[in-house]
Amino acid sequence: MPKAKRAKKVEARRKREFSLRGKSLDELRAMSLEQLAGVLGARARRSIRRGFNDETGRFFERMRSTPAEKVVRTHCRDALVLPQHVGRRVAVHTGKEFKELEVRPEMIGHYYGEFALTRRFEKHSGPGVGATRSSKFMPLK
Repeated sequence: MPKAKRAKKVEARRKREFSLRGKSLDELRAMSLEQLAGVLGARARRSIRRGFNDETGRFFERMRSTPAEKVVRTHCRDALVLPQHVGRRVAVHTGKEFKELEVRPEMIGHYYGEFALTRRFEKHSGPGVGATRSSKFMPLK
């Protein structure tokens, strides 16, 4: 294998520094909320411009006040993931239980509800006892 090709593979395996539209995580953390809105997508920008509701505001305040090693539980699925939340652990309610997740830099600008799914995939088996007469004799694949 040529030396240049080998170097390219090694470069591809290295972890890349996180950046969001050319801004590093430290630069994002230093930005004000209005400046951050300019970097994020349209939906997040609109949420910031309209202001946060009381529940989201209380959640952000709780995130600020609790120690970093504690898990913050919330029902607020429509809260934005902000750069200040990276590295924290959050438990988001799915309607049945709390799903715990660690906030990573790639999550910035998304909503917490996107990472705690409320529906699960149910795989059904073949027809069994109590099936209708026509479906009882389904050929096995």
